[in-house]
This record gives sequence, structure tokens and C-alpha cells, in this order.
Amino acid sequence: MDWHQRTIRLPTLGRGCHLVTREIVSAVPELAEIRVGLAHMFLLHTSASLAINENADPTVRGDLSRHLDVLAPEGAAHYRHTYEGPDDMPAHIKAVLVGAGLVVPVTDGRLALGTWQGVYLCEHRHRPRARRVVVTVFGSPEAPRGRAKALR
Repeated sequence: MDWHQRTIRLPTLGRGCHLVTREIVSAVPELAEIRVGLAHMFLLHTSASLAINENADPTVRGDLSRHLDVLAPEGAAHYRHTYEGPDDMPAHIKAVLVGAGLVVPVTDGRLALGTWQGVYLCEHRHRPRARRVVVTVFGSPEAPRGRAKALR
């Protein structure tokens, strides 16, 4: 088994769900060495998140972002954590709902995503900022020997 780990910086354009699959793949060239394995991505922030969803139609990203705004609106009277502005507590709530980490299979040197799947960096704050993601890739540079047994 080979292990590779990199911390990469992903810029955002401000609030919204941004497709970052290409940026992640290009920042981790060791991915191409793995025939069978896993890629773990962990976001080092509490007001953004990572997700997998539609990679073709950008209206999905917009709809998702707007729906998260409905679930965690700015200015709710019950928020007490307001030190960093009105978008801060809603950003923390959205980050909990969506999550900070992903695990994706690696097959033949590529992320084994479905045809219409991509990795999103969901920025929940208004202001654009760089976000750091730790990407850990581990697996075998050789195909497994013998026949794989189906899981039931």
C-alpha cells in the first residue's frame, strides 16, 4: 500500500457551491499511481464544507446554496454566536449539515466518481477566501490478485 498526503489551497468566489474536482485532481498527481484505493478529503475549516453532487448543470449548485440559506438563514433571533458577522453562525450550521470530509474510491488512477458527480467546495461565508483541504490518497499501485468477491 502506498500513502500520499497533501494540503492544498482552494480559492472560492464567495458564498456558493463551487465545483473543485479538477483542482483537487491536478493538485495530487500521486493519484495516478494508485490502481485500487481511496482518496480522503478533509476541509480544515468550520464555515465551509465538502460535498459530492451534480457536475454538469450549474443550476444545481445554485439551488443547493439557496436551499441551505433557507435552512440556516442569517439574522435568526436565537443565534448567540454573531461575533464575526451575520453570515458566521449560519455558515457553521451549514458546515455541520453538509460535512467536512469525503471518501472517494480510486480506480485505475482516477477518482471513481459517477458520470454526473463532482466534488464541491461549499463556501458558506459571503467574502471570498482560500480554503485548505488535506487530501490523503492510499492504495495499491497494482491491481489486486485473484478474483474479487462480491459484497452482499
